[in-house]
Amino acid sequence: MRERTSALVTSTVLDHVAVGTHTLTDGWELFGAVLGGTWVYGGQSPGYWWGQLQFSAGPKIELLTPTGGPDSAFLERFLTARGPGPHHLNFIVPDIGAALSRVEAAGIQPIQVSLQNPRWKEAFLHPRDAYGIVIQLAEQSGPPPERPAPRELPSPGPSSAFALVEHHVGDLAGATVLFTSALEGDIIAASGSVAELGWRNGARLRLVQTAEAGQQRSGGRTASLHFSRDRDAFSSDDVSLAGELAKRLGVVLRLGN
Repeated sequence: MRERTSALVTSTVLDHVAVGTHTLTDGWELFGAVLGGTWVYGGQSPGYWWGQLQFSAGPKIELLTPTGGPDSAFLERFLTARGPGPHHLNFIVPDIGAALSRVEAAGIQPIQVSLQNPRWKEAFLHPRDAYGIVIQLAEQSGPPPERPAPRELPSPGPSSAFALVEHHVGDLAGATVLFTSALEGDIIAASGSVAELGWRNGARLRLVQTAEAGQQRSGGRTASLHFSRDRDAFSSDDVSLAGELAKRLGVVLRLGN
């Protein structure tokens, strides 16, 4: 669940949205061939395989699939309970100690804190504390080694931007505090039941208060992923194919130009 980058991260960024799936083919086709994602980095970790695609702007998409054994239990449980779909939001931070202090100041206890590896330190926020989605915090030192793209990854389609992540919550005020005070997002716009936040890498998150999400921190879901094509409009065939693939991946897409 790591990014490939050689740049020093000087402020917190929403780095990627991870999607869990039993098979990778639909994800490669949707986010690569249709939406123009290009290979960044990926590989085998204990219990799962992961790979990331980047777009002309915004956060990356990471695809996760279980590979068996006890270390795959977290992802198998997720897929059994919910089916394919958004699994976590990853935030790359310049100082994980400072980030964890901000999280605790917001009244949330991080879990699975692992600070031993100087190249990759991480911690997680449980979805019951993070409005229905796992949040991964990570501090990375130096780029990981290059690895070739999977042979199954098709040539990228026309370039697109990953314009927006829309996440529905029951407590807009509380969610806004988490994503601004603890995760250092900037408020771009706020009106009534909606708050839109941004990070310096161009990532944008729209929080929408809905009654169905409930009033607790555990209530929430990633409702949709918004993409915009950089030049030509999405064709009707693109929209139809993207809809079919997105349904199999358990994500809702909004395509614009």
